[in-house]
Amino acid sequence: MKFGVVTFPGSNCDQDMVYILEKVLKQEVVSLWHKERDLKGVDMVVLPGGFSFGDYLRSGAIAKFSPIMNDVITHAQKGGYVLGICNGFQILTETGLLDGALLHNNNQKFICKNVHLKPVSTSAAISKGLDHNMAYSVPIAHGEGRYYAGEDTISKLQNNDQILFKYCDKNGVDSDAVNPNGSVLNIAGVTNEAKNVFGMMPHPERSSDPILKTKDGAMLFESLLKHC
Repeated sequence: MKFGVVTFPGSNCDQDMVYILEKVLKQEVVSLWHKERDLKGVDMVVLPGGFSFGDYLRSGAIAKFSPIMNDVITHAQKGGYVLGICNGFQILTETGLLDGALLHNNNQKFICKNVHLKPVSTSAAISKGLDHNMAYSVPIAHGEGRYYAGEDTISKLQNNDQILFKYCDKNGVDSDAVNPNGSVLNIAGVTNEAKNVFGMMPHPERSSDPILKTKDGAMLFESLLKHC
């Protein structure tokens, strides 16, 4: 699979993502600058973590106007794959490619720590190949990661199997006690109805290199590669 990793002013996880995809997962990867209008024939566009345009106004609110986003939206609407991690997830909600919004953490602080994720969707490529009885250890690093959507949207996400992951404890039990940011229903990631656009706040690229003594994040990417 050919991946394209977009860099915005303020991105800081783009090279991490390139490294994991290219060196660890052995995939073809190209870097895409936010002012470009050519996706270079990629199968999947990756919007990485960071602080695009300094997170001014709202996280992702300015990045959605970058020229390349017009092509990313068209790519997604034609069925092409898009993955947004952290700031990338925020950008996807700002563009409307994913439902909901990412609000300030309920403690109003930036949170950087390891959390556990419970796979929920059994039909989305990024979670389909995972053990749904297992909790996966993946880091978070965000100040605006509290997923929110109205009741009708939440019902739609549940009915269409669009919730990718929930925050949980090490035994896979999700509860308010282990919710790091106040996300509704402990939601850590969602997909669109067509299940070709994926967004999540945790950083699987930060738990994919064997040198870090964890492969949990790599398992998410391996599920993508197997089922896309």
